[in-house]
Amino acid sequence: MSLDRRAALVSNARTSILKGSKSFAAASHLFDRETRERVWLLYAWCRRCDDIVDAQDHGGVLGDQSGAAERLEIVRTKTALAFAGQDAGDPAFDALGLVARETGLTLDMADAVIEGFALDAADWQPHSEGDLMRYCWHVAGAVGVMMAVVMGVHPDEVDTLDRACDLGIAFQLANIARDIEEDDAAERCYIPIDWLVAEDIPPGEQLRPRFRAQLTRIVGKMCKMAHIYECSARIGAARLKGRQRWAILAAAGIYGEIAREVARRGDHAWDHRTVISNARKFGHIGKAAWAALRPVPLSCVVAASERPFSRADLIALSRRKPAAASWT
Repeated sequence: MSLDRRAALVSNARTSILKGSKSFAAASHLFDRETRERVWLLYAWCRRCDDIVDAQDHGGVLGDQSGAAERLEIVRTKTALAFAGQDAGDPAFDALGLVARETGLTLDMADAVIEGFALDAADWQPHSEGDLMRYCWHVAGAVGVMMAVVMGVHPDEVDTLDRACDLGIAFQLANIARDIEEDDAAERCYIPIDWLVAEDIPPGEQLRPRFRAQLTRIVGKMCKMAHIYECSARIGAARLKGRQRWAILAAAGIYGEIAREVARRGDHAWDHRTVISNARKFGHIGKAAWAALRPVPLSCVVAASERPFSRADLIALSRRKPAAASWT
C-alpha cells in the first residue's frame, strides 16, 4: 500500500473517531503516533459496522431497521475481503485490512465482534445476567482484545488480553446504563429480563415513572459491575508501555465517570443525557498521568476479584447459545 493511501485511510479514521466518540478520541491522543493511528483505523471499522447494521451515521437516531440481516451480511463480506487483502470498497473496511496486516489481528477476532452486531440485528434482549455479559463481550470486550493486540500485546499474554476485554465490558455497561432512555426510544432494552422481573417491572415498562426507584436500583447494580470491570482493566493497564498505560487509564477514568455520574444522579439519571465535560476529561487525563506512575490501588485489586465473568466464561456462554438468539 502506498504511503498516500495509508495517510488517506488514517485521515478518514481520525474523522470517524472525532465524530463518533469524543471521549475515546481525547484519550487516543495520548498514544505514540504509530499506536494512535492504528487505534483510529480499528475504531473506524467498528464504528462503520455498527452504523451499517443499525442504519445510522456515527451513532445517533436509528434508521429503518428492516433489512438488518442483509446489512449484517454486507459487514461479514466486507470484513472477509479486508482480511483477504482485497479492496472492500469502503475506507473503514480497508482500514481494518491495513491495521490487521500491520499488527496480526485475525478474522476470528473480528468475527467475535460481528456476533454482537448479529444480536442487535436479531432484535435481541438479554434474559439473564449472563446474556447481558455475553452481549458486552461481543460488542465491546472483543474490541478491547483487538485494541490490545493493536497496542502490541502478544496473543499468548492471556491475562493481559482478559483485562483488555474487561475494559471494553466496563465501557459497555456504562453506555447501557446511560442510554436506557435512548435505547427504549429505539425499541431496544439491554436490561436482563430476570432483573426486571426481580424488581416487578413488566418488560418494556422500565421507564414509567412508577418504576423509577426500581430502575435506579437496577442501574446502580450495573454501574457497580462497570466499576469492578474497570478495576480489573487497570491491573492489565499496568503491564503496558508508558504512553499506552496513560491513554488506557485516561479512557478508563472518563468512561468510569459516566457510570459514576449515572449512579450519582439516581432517579434523575435520565432527565437528560449524562455527558462528561471537556474540563472533566482533561482532569481524568491529568489523573491518569499520575496513576500511570503508581501501583494499582489495593481497593482496585479487591474490587477486581469480584469480577463475575471472565473472558473464558463469556466465550463458553457464546458457544452454548446461538449468537442471534432472540429473547423478545
